[in-house]
Amino acid sequence: MKKKQTIWGLAMAALLLLLAARPALAHHSFAMFSMDKNVTYSGTVVEYRWENPHSHIIIKVAPGAGVDPATVGTWDIEGASINIMGRQGWNRATYKAGDPITLVAHPMKDGSKGASMFYAIRPDGSHLYQDIARPKADGSATPAQPGH
Repeated sequence: MKKKQTIWGLAMAALLLLLAARPALAHHSFAMFSMDKNVTYSGTVVEYRWENPHSHIIIKVAPGAGVDPATVGTWDIEGASINIMGRQGWNRATYKAGDPITLVAHPMKDGSKGASMFYAIRPDGSHLYQDIARPKADGSATPAQPGH
């Protein structure tokens, strides 16, 4: 009987350990993005996903005069968590489908149509950052805190 209780106790401890490690497994690195490259995407919001663990803005960039042909298409722009973005001024109503949008983001290294958002440019020219990173006087970004 005591052996059965010991096995049961070890199984429960293992389960609790796995559950505690789950949040760490959900987070990923930004190694897939070219973090040293800033690309401007101007288009129309297809979908704005205000959700965790990362918000997403799906945008469509149409061909046209002054549009970099490499940015034409539908893009999935990944932001931070809603907690982090909310502290920067974002909310679930910041954008809706059909809104015009201009984003500066770090493209995927493999060339696929995805990017990690740096900031959005509002119609008045001000910037709405997705994280705590801000540009320094020389234009380079200050690093985000570890884990973001």
